[in-house]
Amino acid sequence: MKASPHHGRAAILAASIALVSAAHSSAAYALAPAAGSAPAEQSESDAYSRYELLEPGSGKFRILYEVSATTPGARFYFNPIRKGSIATDERVIDRATGKALPFEIVSGAVARAGGVRGADADGQYIRVTLARPVPAGGEARILIDKTYADPKSYIADRDTITFDRSLGVKRNAVVLPPGYEPVAVNYPVQALQERDGRIKLSFWNVGPAAVPLVVKAKRAKAPAAPPASLADRLQERASQSREIVYYLGEPETHSFDLTHDYTETRPGVSVYTNIVRAGSRVTNPSALDLDTGERLSAETLKGAAIAKAGGDAPDATADTEAVLFRFKPPGAGETRRIRISETYTDPERYRREGDTLVWDRSFGRPVNAVVLPKGWTLSNSSSPATITTLDDGRVRLDFINPRADELSVLITAHRRK
Repeated sequence: MKASPHHGRAAILAASIALVSAAHSSAAYALAPAAGSAPAEQSESDAYSRYELLEPGSGKFRILYEVSATTPGARFYFNPIRKGSIATDERVIDRATGKALPFEIVSGAVARAGGVRGADADGQYIRVTLARPVPAGGEARILIDKTYADPKSYIADRDTITFDRSLGVKRNAVVLPPGYEPVAVNYPVQALQERDGRIKLSFWNVGPAAVPLVVKAKRAKAPAAPPASLADRLQERASQSREIVYYLGEPETHSFDLTHDYTETRPGVSVYTNIVRAGSRVTNPSALDLDTGERLSAETLKGAAIAKAGGDAPDATADTEAVLFRFKPPGAGETRRIRISETYTDPERYRREGDTLVWDRSFGRPVNAVVLPKGWTLSNSSSPATITTLDDGRVRLDFINPRADELSVLITAHRRK
């Protein structure tokens, strides 16, 4: 049998998907420690913080912190309690099962011994006992719910409140108290009305440093709810957790491997339908349950066979192609985090022109990354990206699109001499 030109890249992909695919990951995956050795350095990804400002004058705000522990084999996750803040009403939830997790408050010395290399010896940490050890190539997703009292960060002056706090997490939302409207925010945000009428100010931090956020709000008459017809355009971008990484093959093959992470939150849903973009061809589909490390089944179908097999493709034609991935459906309060892997061939959007590699594709997700083939060096990127070099010498570009529209990206590269 003739060897497939994708076999070599498939091996690279298998190694690559064991790495953190999120652009906003705080650290690279570490190897699980051998028995008796020091724990591997704590790593995490997909962090999102929601700050709910409580009664003005109380100096209190509720924090809902979502994060994924990613150190293979880790049994604990440590979350710092910021100095100057008093934490109360803590609870921790395993996001895969919706069940409560045990935790305790420990010293910085304990956190450092547990893998938090930069832990402040004088600090305090919430040590969470994970529901299961983090699987190799997977993650443990948790929700930490706590209330902080910090009158220096949350100030009330007559009818005006100010939230002044440095936020290091990349995805954040600040929810104003009922009956308050924003009058000044020093960082670009989405303003979104909650179902209960409260105003949420949400943003992606696209830079490398913490955002010194300052929000000012005043008492106001409760706003009317927006028309239902506008709901699709008023979706919070920062809470979306889809991530895609494209690993480019040699440009003359027009092919690339990809991994696509997404979270299923709908109870009873057991199939993810990936519609193949027109002009592309898909091969080598596979999937992984990131919570458990379990390999999932996949099948490629066309036309009416998609819906017949339980897929979600209401506008499918006879030429529509889709890959169906099956997993255990989440129950009430449960979620599933799935990583999809595929190889695509797309002559129109990925090609070689003379000596130039050309990638010309739009991204619909907030987090996307492109890894150039080994031996190729970047010459142009039409959209801003952070640039890193992987251990094997490949160049990686990470794009964060905080807007609710698509991002058109044109990349060119040349062979490194």
